[in-house]
Amino acid sequence: MSNWLSRILVALALLPVVLGAVYLGGWWLFAVVMVAAMVSLHEYWLLSRPLSPLAPAGYVGAALGLLGAELSGIGWMVGGVLTSLVLAFLLKAISEARAAATGAISATVMGAAWIGGGLSFLLLTRALDHGRLALLTVLLAVWAGDTFAYFGGRLLGRHKMAPATSPGKTWEGFVFGTAATIFVAFVALYKQDFLTIPQSIGLGVVLALAAPIGDLFESLLKRDAGVKDSGRLLGGHGGMLDRLDAFFFAGPAAYFAILAFVS
Repeated sequence: MSNWLSRILVALALLPVVLGAVYLGGWWLFAVVMVAAMVSLHEYWLLSRPLSPLAPAGYVGAALGLLGAELSGIGWMVGGVLTSLVLAFLLKAISEARAAATGAISATVMGAAWIGGGLSFLLLTRALDHGRLALLTVLLAVWAGDTFAYFGGRLLGRHKMAPATSPGKTWEGFVFGTAATIFVAFVALYKQDFLTIPQSIGLGVVLALAAPIGDLFESLLKRDAGVKDSGRLLGGHGGMLDRLDAFFFAGPAAYFAILAFVS
């Protein structure tokens, strides 16, 4: 099966599930996000294996962070994620492995905060007033930006954005992706009783900046691990981390931008 065909088939299979979960919200969305977080964490543990992360502590911290976000909001989300620090310390204290404690505990907490915390903001965004529209806008805008950045870079890309971190990304692709992200955010929120036109454009700008940073962050980790993709679970898309990396940064950025606009 060709790379492009597998990408199309995976997208056709997963897109209705994700959009349906966003539409229904509640525990339906929680279940989809939880599965995505656990799979992403598994891939992250493989990438960070040289640091000997304490995976059980990371799984628990991420799961409690997501549960806290769903049940009680951002305060309990932060508390849930931070349990990974205590659990990682306890596991390291009783472990006989010789790996450095600083690296093992840091890698564990980063996984819980980066993945569990990042995805928790999708749940928090869905819980806002007009949350369904807000989260759908975030998802569609980021997907559009990623798609147009890819094609724009392939067609016109000449100037590397971060050659040492992600050689395939270009400034031309970034411009295409930014334009697409802002346009989709504007169209999705146009004439809606939620954000004004300048605010919808502002949200698009926030997403256009945050999403590529999230992508580059994961690229740094993959460079350290010496791999091209985080996995092969999603065929031509790579692993779960490869599909969600932008949202780990775009989710929190969108949530706080929306709070700033509507406060």
